[in-house]
Amino acid sequence: MEQTWEVVDFRKFKPLLIILVVLVLLVIGLGSSIVNIGGDEAGIVEKKFGGGELPPGKIIAVNKENGIQAPVLAPGWHFFYWPWQYNIDKVQMVKVEQGKVGMIQAIDGLSLPSNTIYAPEWTEPKKMLDAAYFLDEGKGYKGPQLAVLNPGTYRLNTRLFKITFAKVTNVPVGSVAVIKSNVGEVVQTEDGLVEEGQRGIRRIPLLPQEYYLNTNAFEVTMISTRQVKVSYTAGVERGESKSQPLKPITVRSSDGFTFPVDVRVTYLIEQKNAPRVVAKIGDDELVLTKLVTPAVRAVFRNNAEKVNALEYVQNRSVQEAQSAKMLKEELEKYGVALLAVRIGDIGDEKSLGTLLKTQTDREIARQEVKTFEQQQIAAEMQKALSKTTQEAEEEKRLATAAYEVKIAAEDKQRQIIGAEAEAEQLRLVAEAKAQAYKKISEVIGSNNAALLEIMKLVADSRIRITPEVMVGSGGAGMTDALMGTILKGMLEKEAKK
Repeated sequence: MEQTWEVVDFRKFKPLLIILVVLVLLVIGLGSSIVNIGGDEAGIVEKKFGGGELPPGKIIAVNKENGIQAPVLAPGWHFFYWPWQYNIDKVQMVKVEQGKVGMIQAIDGLSLPSNTIYAPEWTEPKKMLDAAYFLDEGKGYKGPQLAVLNPGTYRLNTRLFKITFAKVTNVPVGSVAVIKSNVGEVVQTEDGLVEEGQRGIRRIPLLPQEYYLNTNAFEVTMISTRQVKVSYTAGVERGESKSQPLKPITVRSSDGFTFPVDVRVTYLIEQKNAPRVVAKIGDDELVLTKLVTPAVRAVFRNNAEKVNALEYVQNRSVQEAQSAKMLKEELEKYGVALLAVRIGDIGDEKSLGTLLKTQTDREIARQEVKTFEQQQIAAEMQKALSKTTQEAEEEKRLATAAYEVKIAAEDKQRQIIGAEAEAEQLRLVAEAKAQAYKKISEVIGSNNAALLEIMKLVADSRIRITPEVMVGSGGAGMTDALMGTILKGMLEKEAKK
């Protein structure tokens, strides 16, 4: 069986094919006009034609003129941006990292006012970032902007705003930041310092913390408010860095000696005086190199010229006090407070060796003389002490002798008085006995009275009476014999009567 083929007449499908082709082209064309913006992107739109020319001097289109359009496309799907009419440039959102600020420069806008470098700061930064508002209602200025972007993410028209990054101004503890403002009202002040909003060095410094500053518009000078110790020495003290010590101060005395002097100076800049220091000198390094060091060298050299080398060495404390006073007055003119001045070693073997040896020998000799003088004084004092002791002993002896003489005189007088009293007593006794005897004689007769007295004498004297008298060689025996004989005779005589 023979197969037959039917010939299809495509001519009758031509209208349908045309419609299909048109639909396909429409779909393709419509698809090409669709733009998808990612979540971290912004779409910069450039119009090729159909909007007219931009006004002279303008770069960004605000009223849909040809060129870069002010509005940007947000994340999502956008239609009818035909590639033959528009160019869409997808850009990453601007990210300001922590520890940094974003400084803005607008490449379009109004011309800056005369005598200004930076556009005035916006009170509403979010509105400023809307390019259409910035160029139209906001009347933004072309050029550097005073406002900055804090850390964060921003969807910007990067064809209008150029962003550069700078570090956050971090004022550390123990320091202040002195601000020199390049924007604001121009004023003239007596001390060269200005208030906030004026152009120049601000009177009030920034205290320790972080600040989001436009470091192009506001120049920052860090000033340490801690004590600064500067050593003009050949060696390094404990706690000092090797790079810190400077050369010793070289001075020349009035008698022509040139020698080094180790000097240590401590000073500080108070917070309130930091702007004044910056206005007159500059930063910390300039304070040291342009103020402190020249002042120290000048003061010490001037003082050394007034005395000889030996006097300088011997009067270290005087030199310290004089130098401290002069340095304090000089540094205070610039707002720097002097805390201390200390002199270390003076001279060395090369510069003052001979002088110091001579002085040492002289001092030894002087000390020996002083020792000898002290010994002499001690000897004189010992001699005087011995003399005084001797005189005291003699005075003591004289006093003792005088006292003994006085006692002897008093004893003599007492003996005389005693003898006179005893004689008086004997006289009275004798008189009494005589009276008694007289009375007895008148009664018993004189012979009997005498005999009675003799008997009392014999009894009181214990005289031994014997019948016969023997004469011996002893004196007492003879007396007894005699008395016995007398008594015997008187008795015999009385017996005869």
